[in-house]
Amino acid sequence: MLTDKIAQALALAVEAHDGQRRKGTAIPYIAHPMGVASIALEHGADEEQAMAALLHDAVEDGGQAYADRIRSQFGNRVADIVAGCTDGVPDASGHKPAWKPRKEAYLAHLRQASEDVLLVSGSDKLHNARAIVEDLLNTGLAVYDRFSASKAETLWYYESLADIFEERGAPTAKALRETVSTMRRLST
Repeated sequence: MLTDKIAQALALAVEAHDGQRRKGTAIPYIAHPMGVASIALEHGADEEQAMAALLHDAVEDGGQAYADRIRSQFGNRVADIVAGCTDGVPDASGHKPAWKPRKEAYLAHLRQASEDVLLVSGSDKLHNARAIVEDLLNTGLAVYDRFSASKAETLWYYESLADIFEERGAPTAKALRETVSTMRRLST
């Protein structure tokens, strides 16, 4: 069962993403963590996993200070899941490491990641892949102009993710594979 802690996690996520929008859209960014938490719950998440899903981008997008706040407010397990889903924290000037090495490191990390991280990360990647498919249906290939990666790199990354989640038996693996296949088909 969910308790008031889930509302506290949502409130912190709203704070961390205040004023942010999804790339190239008018959609408030908080819709993404909410969608990730929904997918995680649909795939068997407990409350701590759902809280981590809500907070999975807080450190990446809001800065390192959120890591300490998450650990003190929600405990080690939630903080560890968030850390395991974080793919690059901006430096003092707001820059992250280069895209390709960062993604290669994240893929390598997922091969060893905990079941908790696999569930939340898989939910995150599934939500992102579904958003890309939706945008491909509505705006076409121009969706790839929003990203720092090329169309080929984006497809490589999502296909690599699908491979790893399948190999690891992640709960979202089947849905992610189907969504990535649709993404590939719509991208030609």
